[in-house]
Amino acid sequence: MNATLFFRWIGMLPPVLQAVVVVIAFAIVVAVILLLVDVAPRKGPVYTGIRLAMCVLIPLAVMWFFNSYYWAMGVAVVVGALFFFLDYRSRDGAGYLIQLVAFMAPAMLLLLVGLILPSIQTIYSSFWNSTGKQFVGFANYTWIFTQSDGITSVVNTIVWVLLVPLVSTLVGLAYAVFIDRTRGEKIYKVLVFMPMAISFVGASIIWRFMYAYRGPGEEQIGLLNQVLVWFGGQPQQFLLDGPWNNLALIAVLVWVQTGFAMVVLSASIKGVPAELLEAAELDGANAWERFWSVTVPSIRPALIVVLTTISIASLKVFDIVRTMTGGNYGTSVLANEMYTQFSKFEAGRSAALSVILFLLVLPIVIYNARQIKKQREIR
Repeated sequence: MNATLFFRWIGMLPPVLQAVVVVIAFAIVVAVILLLVDVAPRKGPVYTGIRLAMCVLIPLAVMWFFNSYYWAMGVAVVVGALFFFLDYRSRDGAGYLIQLVAFMAPAMLLLLVGLILPSIQTIYSSFWNSTGKQFVGFANYTWIFTQSDGITSVVNTIVWVLLVPLVSTLVGLAYAVFIDRTRGEKIYKVLVFMPMAISFVGASIIWRFMYAYRGPGEEQIGLLNQVLVWFGGQPQQFLLDGPWNNLALIAVLVWVQTGFAMVVLSASIKGVPAELLEAAELDGANAWERFWSVTVPSIRPALIVVLTTISIASLKVFDIVRTMTGGNYGTSVLANEMYTQFSKFEAGRSAALSVILFLLVLPIVIYNARQIKKQREIR
């Protein structure tokens, strides 16, 4: 990464030159901030040209510094949208369409090169063999649904996407309802949300220690097995014995995503008009009826966002499975199997698995987009 090389280069300089470079870097940052705050909003063709240049130069600088198309694409979209809305001509309605295309062109170009073209290439590769020299049609897809490894990964992925969103949303909703406006609400929410700050790999390592197994009669270092021993039971190999090992892995993602569900739903619940709840109470509705007939319909958009977001995360899960079991013992999922086949130089099968994963994610994305559109029409 160019950023790493840059910092290594700074570290090799004499202390005096290091100070000079740091001062120059600080001056550049200040100049960029001044550009965004003071120069960027100014009206006139000169400043419009400056904004257009920044739409190209800033993403290119990010791509060079971080050596990543994805960072460059994200920055290009943000910078293009920012400068477009800052340009005063858009408020006057002059050249609106041309201006929009001009500002967003760098972002669209990066999306084309870094996302759309690779997607087309992946679909194309899924119909060829591992070397890409022989057309095999749907043979790679047939392999997925006829071999045990492929079938297991598909079935496990479906189990993940059915259980994780449902359990995470229910637990997060229950937690949001029961601790709403209670004493210590902030502390309770922070404790539940903390796993969201941990990477999937970090969470997997934590839970590997939770599930750690040692034979009967030996001192247990895993919390769950130690609890079993305290109650007179026998230690269990949670990550080896199927199908329970899949549930053990699913519990990790539920633990991580529950905080996200709780925060979003809690904020949505606080936005429910108190007048509706009071009217339902005056009509004789009990607490459960008020919750089911008033609160749930009011927070339906938030529920859809939470369910679809966690569903997509469940479909793409890779880190947890790879870190905890490596996909062994019947725990592989589509993303893990895709990586496994690619590491075996089976590029065609890996591409086919990625296409299937894309097809599973696509309906969820379309449904979410349609729901957002309906909410806009209602407003």
